[in-house]
Amino acid sequence: MGPDPKLCWKPSDRELGMDREITRRDFLNGTSLAIGASMLSSFGVRSARASSLDEAGAVVEAAGSDYPPLRTGMRGSHPGSFEAAHAMRGGKRWAQAEDTGEHYDLIVVGGGLSGLSAAYFFRKALPGAKVLVLDNHDDFGGHAKRNEFEIEGRQIIGYGGTMYIAGAYTVEGRSLLEDIGVDAARYHRAAAPTRDLYEDMGLERAVFFDSETFGRDHLAVGEPDWGPDGKEARDTRSWQAFLTGTPLSVQAQRDIARLYEEERDHLAGLGAEEKISRLRKMSYRDYLLDVAKVDAGVIPYFLYALDSNAAGTIDNYSAWAAFRSGWLPGMQGLGLARPPRSFTGEAANPLEGIHFPDGNAGVARLLVRWLIPQALPGSSMEDSVATRVRYGALDVSGSPVRIRLGSTVVGVAHRGERRSASEVEVTYVKQGRAYRARAGACVLACYNAMIPYLCSELPRAQQEALHLAVRKPYVYTSVLVSNWRAFEKLGISEVSCPGAYYRSLGLDWGVDLGAYRCAHAPDEPMVLHLTRVPVAPSQPPRAQFRAGREELLTTSFETFEHNTRDLLGRVLGAGGFDPARDIRAITVNRWPHGYAGGGNELFDPDWTYDEVPWVVGRRRFGRIAIANSDAAAVCLTSAAFDQGHRAVQELLTDVIRPEFQYPWAEWT
Repeated sequence: MGPDPKLCWKPSDRELGMDREITRRDFLNGTSLAIGASMLSSFGVRSARASSLDEAGAVVEAAGSDYPPLRTGMRGSHPGSFEAAHAMRGGKRWAQAEDTGEHYDLIVVGGGLSGLSAAYFFRKALPGAKVLVLDNHDDFGGHAKRNEFEIEGRQIIGYGGTMYIAGAYTVEGRSLLEDIGVDAARYHRAAAPTRDLYEDMGLERAVFFDSETFGRDHLAVGEPDWGPDGKEARDTRSWQAFLTGTPLSVQAQRDIARLYEEERDHLAGLGAEEKISRLRKMSYRDYLLDVAKVDAGVIPYFLYALDSNAAGTIDNYSAWAAFRSGWLPGMQGLGLARPPRSFTGEAANPLEGIHFPDGNAGVARLLVRWLIPQALPGSSMEDSVATRVRYGALDVSGSPVRIRLGSTVVGVAHRGERRSASEVEVTYVKQGRAYRARAGACVLACYNAMIPYLCSELPRAQQEALHLAVRKPYVYTSVLVSNWRAFEKLGISEVSCPGAYYRSLGLDWGVDLGAYRCAHAPDEPMVLHLTRVPVAPSQPPRAQFRAGREELLTTSFETFEHNTRDLLGRVLGAGGFDPARDIRAITVNRWPHGYAGGGNELFDPDWTYDEVPWVVGRRRFGRIAIANSDAAAVCLTSAAFDQGHRAVQELLTDVIRPEFQYPWAEWT
């Protein structure tokens, strides 16, 4: 028996508000993409970016469009940021590049957190050094992206990528954060008043079951807490009570409750090492079906349930990886010790949980201030939040550090034979024209799989290792809404959506910092955050990621907008939310090359440390070093900093000052 058609009613585009002029869309290379924002003055929102097309079809930007964080529509990998790189991948070369005559001590390819940290570490070691940072996007920070809105004279800030400082930091990483002004004690004091805002209001987590996957729409409020230790240490609510009334079958409900609430050893009779060996070579999906013996109706509920860094489906990750994460049930009775998630073990990390209003874009802004003080006026963590970056100051002649945005690097090579070369030549494309600049050394802090195309002189084995880095696609959509009364009425703060277009949605992680004030009351405007993981279940991991990447690059903004409006209306409609009335702006941060990742126990060989592709791929090659999160095989800011430091140290120790660092050493 199929779902009741009354329960599967779908609103029209007009009812969703697709005709509302919150964005300006047009066509670029045959794909409908947002190229600006023209918000109605009657809504009280100032236009963030007005664009039009000239007779040749090129985008003509009006005044005010030189402030990237205010741009709405398609962000992240936006039009203009990837075309030259894709042409390079297809074989295009720029032999006639114009020589700028510029020479630097270091050129950094990539202005993300790893690239900016490499510039920091280089200048820290050599304060007089001249550094050029080249990035293909119209903003710095890489995946640490800032989304900014203005409504009725008020500044609303959100994040479009990396959310918070987490994980273990080395001495170098902690020193960097201290140098640029991140103060953990001051932050936690400032964040304390809003840390438990939603909890104090009685707002809870919820799960939305969509009709396309589960037969009918249903919002289940009050999902029991499940901590990373794999036990319900902080919550005594019944999973069976939570699941009753959902579209799941009675057996699926019972099995999910059993997975969470029972501490059964599903591998009883095996020793610890044998258990681990078996878990390494079976998927979590197979573990649920074949070992825990759950009903098949359980699988859609958990299909995308790995922690967000995985960005894949449970048929592609080992049961051991699921156990290590601590977030997935049915394994707490195995009697195994969970390996620590970092080298610090259980040691307290004062930096843990620091979340600027714009996520780690706030860290990127502070790094830019350290490198180019005139680009961000002020002197503290607090005064950096509400202050605008002076983008015109990023690339000024005579400045010792320059950040050149909208510049896609398409070639990196030693000038002459590598062993004797004293310079590296870097070719980049900006506004359709190719240019060349030179430096004594170069750090490639860009996507690993791009490096073999732009640096063809690398050894073949290293190129092959770099090509294995297929990043996980991800989408962060920021939605400015007039108010969040619907969340209050429904009693929810965040919603998991196991089968829907977006995997999750929720209220902003608010914090008051400096002059910036987040929303404290449901009547205030708010940025909602939605995440999408566009992968293809049943395919191997890298095939999943490639399929998701192609989907993101060919999906129109209209599709994103329609699905955003549709899901918010279905989830929040019972609370009075009207997507046509309440949505004021939409920013889609698409990351086709999103999260970095490493090996996969189900599909990859059992490499030794020296054989893993990220270690082989990051080897220094003459005056060229490699730094990015790919080089650490994990998508963490701490790892990006570590790799920036390692790459710079390799250049400093082995290339720039090898002879006079230890003048008493003998040459043999």
